[in-house]
Amino acid sequence: MIGHDLSGEFSHLIYKKNAYAELKATKLDDGSFKVELLEKELDQRINTATGVIHTSLFIDGKNAGLSDNIIMQLANIFAWDIDFALNLHEGDRFSVIYENLYIGSEFIGPGKILAAEFINQGKSIKSVRYQNAEGKVSYYNSGGNSMRKAFLRTPIDFARISSRFNLKRKHPVLNRIRAHKGVDYAAKTGTPIKSAGDGKITYRGRNGGYGRVVIVQHGQKYSTLYAHMSKYRKGQRVGSRVKQGQVIGYVGRSGLASGPHLHYEFRVNGVHRNPLTVTLPNANPIQAKYKADFLEKSRILFQQLEQLGSTQVAVTNIPK
Repeated sequence: MIGHDLSGEFSHLIYKKNAYAELKATKLDDGSFKVELLEKELDQRINTATGVIHTSLFIDGKNAGLSDNIIMQLANIFAWDIDFALNLHEGDRFSVIYENLYIGSEFIGPGKILAAEFINQGKSIKSVRYQNAEGKVSYYNSGGNSMRKAFLRTPIDFARISSRFNLKRKHPVLNRIRAHKGVDYAAKTGTPIKSAGDGKITYRGRNGGYGRVVIVQHGQKYSTLYAHMSKYRKGQRVGSRVKQGQVIGYVGRSGLASGPHLHYEFRVNGVHRNPLTVTLPNANPIQAKYKADFLEKSRILFQQLEQLGSTQVAVTNIPK
């Protein structure tokens, strides 16, 4: 929005950054500009939700009243422990404590997940959000260990496994026995593919039946391969550094592929390992100097998760 003074001369410019913040540039008498950030006061209201898996995390999350944003946050928190394309089972349960943001009585949108629990095949995984004095934010379990691991279990969101790791698989195009040294994830053409971990792109190009391929080296020990892409992420090349979760390409059917999918390989010291079962190295735990602060601040959230879970079980077990 452009503002003018009484004489009709330009006086200021206001740029709406988001629902609760604006940038204002005001012209001063000497012709220079003063730029300031104007923020409205946000009211952070705490909400809770619980749900049971019957169909998928997305559908059952929506049925529990969660927004798309919160569902994606939930999936990202547990992405290192649960493969949502493979290991989700009917009867799995989740509990979430999260923020909704308001300005006065106006709902602005969802905020952050503060704590969450996912019970997958009877195994409970709890996590809380913690920000240390240096401003670093991450999610941790009750022992202060990071939920984040060195690698994502799955480099693509909400896809379906169409072929598993199998050294004696019959190739669907060649129609002969050919070792399948990775996992195939069926997805729509153009679905983003993410780097499973921090690393450096060492190969980016066509490679026979693999079609368009990206290989990422993660230190000396680990490497990952992503094949059959429709196209690569712009701005990247061999030698580019990528972060865990950063998009490196898009699902396609280049090379020998019967349909659009991602072929994903995980190698340890050059040897192919099953991406679904390989033991993933942990990320760093909370620094010792912040451990006491974390335990104090997280205690109430873990207690609230326990109460939410107990209530959910009681409701689920009511005779019909």
